[in-house]
Amino acid sequence: MLLNIKEMEVRKLPFAETWQPGTFDLADSGAVQKGPLTAQGVAELLPDTGGEVRVQGNIVADLETDCDRCLGRASFHLETPFDLFYCPAEKVRAGAEEEVALDEGAAEMGFYELPGLELDDIVREQVLFQLPMQRLCKDDCLGICPVCGANRNEKSCTCEAHPGDDRWAALKEIAVKQNP
Repeated sequence: MLLNIKEMEVRKLPFAETWQPGTFDLADSGAVQKGPLTAQGVAELLPDTGGEVRVQGNIVADLETDCDRCLGRASFHLETPFDLFYCPAEKVRAGAEEEVALDEGAAEMGFYELPGLELDDIVREQVLFQLPMQRLCKDDCLGICPVCGANRNEKSCTCEAHPGDDRWAALKEIAVKQNP
């Protein structure tokens, strides 16, 4: 859905979109949409700002990824509000010849080109920001045994990791001799 700047000149532009499971592109994040993904909110052109746009809304999604420890399935329910600001890209290009100091607010601003903003891009960005860095199936996931490869959540193993080739043993001996 295009959030059209010309329409925003006349009125606030409400949106309410739903993407059915498997239809939203999460751009190689490893996440899979498992339920409807919904985004609703409003986009408005801010008066007397030279074309700045504010997009506010809420996203609800159920996603699934691989667990980082055991490679099982990890599920995530996202329900997150967002409040974003965008300014026209030509505004930045016009001042590109001279250096401009950015304040904290300007550093957090996005940019758009006419005719407007793609809601899909905004939602994708917000969903990817909300996914945790370490994706676990559960907080106490035991992971995979490095010796036998068994999923420790499903069965316990009695494997012991044995250090193999210790190439630094000679340096350890020197350190012991110097610091008895």
